[in-house]
Amino acid sequence: MTPYEFPLLIKQLLETAISQRSRKEIVYGDNVRYDYPTLVKRIKRLASGLAGLGVQKGDTVAVLDWDTNRYLEAYFGIPVLGATMMTTNIRLSPEQIAYTLDHSGAETLLVHTDFIPLIQDILPSLPKVKRLVCLSDDGTSPAGLDWTSEYEALLISGDETFEFPEFDEQTRATTFYTTGTTGMPKGVYFSHRQIVLHTLVVLSTIAQAGENAQFSRNDVYMPLTPMFHAHAWGYPYIATLSGWKQVYAGKFEPSFATKLALSEGVTFSHCVPTILDMVLNAPEAEGVDFKGWKFLIGGSGLPRGIAQRALARNIDVYCGYGMSESCPLLTVAQLKTDVLQNAVNPEDVALEKRLTPGMPILLAQVRVVNDAMESVPVDGASVGEVVVRTPYLTQGYHNNPEASRELWQGGWMHTGDIGRFDDEGYLHLVDRKKDVIKSGGEWISSIQLEDLISVCPGVKEVAVISVDDAKWGERPLVIVVEADPGTLLAETVREHLKTFVNNGLISPFAVPERFEFVETIARTSVGKIDKKALRKQYA
Repeated sequence: MTPYEFPLLIKQLLETAISQRSRKEIVYGDNVRYDYPTLVKRIKRLASGLAGLGVQKGDTVAVLDWDTNRYLEAYFGIPVLGATMMTTNIRLSPEQIAYTLDHSGAETLLVHTDFIPLIQDILPSLPKVKRLVCLSDDGTSPAGLDWTSEYEALLISGDETFEFPEFDEQTRATTFYTTGTTGMPKGVYFSHRQIVLHTLVVLSTIAQAGENAQFSRNDVYMPLTPMFHAHAWGYPYIATLSGWKQVYAGKFEPSFATKLALSEGVTFSHCVPTILDMVLNAPEAEGVDFKGWKFLIGGSGLPRGIAQRALARNIDVYCGYGMSESCPLLTVAQLKTDVLQNAVNPEDVALEKRLTPGMPILLAQVRVVNDAMESVPVDGASVGEVVVRTPYLTQGYHNNPEASRELWQGGWMHTGDIGRFDDEGYLHLVDRKKDVIKSGGEWISSIQLEDLISVCPGVKEVAVISVDDAKWGERPLVIVVEADPGTLLAETVREHLKTFVNNGLISPFAVPERFEFVETIARTSVGKIDKKALRKQYA
C-alpha cells in the first residue's frame, strides 16, 4: 500500500489531453492529420522502436528535422525512455554541427532527407554514431547513407501498448547547443523535472493574462520558432498537456506558413521579429485581418515599426524574454489593467509595455544587480546585469566546468544582459553586455537606437553596432536596409533621431555619425541579427 510519489516525468504531460478526451488534431502541412490518441500511440511506437534498435537509458538521440509532427513525437518518445533528446541546430556550419553531435555523445541520429549531403560530409568525424533513422515525408529512404531504419517503418515495428518506464525525475531529458561570442557552441541540458516545471509555470502564467495574450483550450498553436531552438520555447509541451490543436509547417516558407495558419485557424505563434515581418509581407497576408492571432516575440528586441504594423492588422503582438540556458522563458509582456486605466494615453502605454520583455513569470526570480551583486535602485535610471533563478535553469554547460562556473557565479545565473525594472514591474533591456556602446563614458543602447530608427520612413531593417573611435572610444554605426533602395539619406535618419533628442528620449550624444546602407543584414542560425559578424565586418 505504498503511495505513488508522482515523479515529474515528461510522460505525465501526455495524460491530460487523453483523460479530457481532447478532440483536437495534430497537423503537419498538407501531409499529416491525426488525433491525440493517435499521437500517444505513435509516441509509444517510437519509444518502443528506438528501444528495439538498442537505445537505452542515458543514451543520446539527435534529431535533424524541420518543424514536423515527427519532431513533436520525438519531444516525448526519446525522453520517455530515459534517453536524452539532442535537438540539432541545422543552421550552424557543418563544422559546428559535427562538433555538437560528437560533443553530445549522440549514437543515434534521426535525419531528414534534406540533410543527407550534410551527414555524408561530417559522418567521418562522428565516430560515436551507430544508427541512422531516415525522416522523409514519403516513407522512402533515399540512397546515400547506410540507414538503420526509416521513421514510419520504425513506428510500425514498435508497440503501441508500450509502457513508459519510471525513473528519477532528475534524469537528463534534453540537450542542445547555444552559440556564443567565442569558441564552439556550448551544450545546455535539462531534466524531466525542469521541463515539467517550465511547462506548468508558463501555463500558469499565461492563465493570468488580462488585457492581452489570453489563452483557452480553444487555441490553435503553430510554432514559427524552429523546434531545435530552446524547446520551441516550451510550447509543444504546453500545447500537448493542454490538448490544443497543433499545426506544424515544416521548413519555414513565409507564404506557405501564412496560408497554412489561415486555413487551420491558428491563434498563437512565437518567433523572432524577422519571421513576423516575413509573415506580414507574405502575398497571402495582403489585406487580411489577423484578429485572433497572438504572436509572442523573443530572441531580440521587437522593432517598434514591426509592432505597429502587426497591431494595425489586429495581431496581438507582445514580447517575452529568456535564453537557451533558461529553458527558456523568464518574462512575458502581459498588460496590466490598472496600468492602462491610470494612463493618460492608454494606447501609447500599451505599446510601450508590449515592447518590453515584460514581467517575471511565476516563480521566476529576476534581479538587476551591480558588480557586487547588489540590486540596483528602481529609479528609472539605474541599470545593471540581469541575473535569475527559477526551478528550471540549466545547471551548467555539458563538459565545460569553467563556463558553468562563470554562468552561475554568486549562485545566480548570469544572463549577460544589461537592464532595469520600472516601478510597475516590467523589465527593460538596455543591451547585451557585449553590444552596449560605451562612448565617452556614456552608455548608448543599440537596442533603443534600433527601435527608434525602425519607425523612420524608408527603413526596412536596421542594426546598430559599436565601432572603435579614436576620440570617444566607441561610437554607434547604423546599418540600414532600405524599403526602396537608393532613396534614403543618412541625414534623413539623423533628423528623425533628433526629434527624440528634442523630447528628451535620447541624448544628443547618442545620435550616430556613421551610416551604412546595405541589401541584407547578417543573421544568426535562429534569425537574430548577428552583431558578432557585423562587428567583425565593420571593425
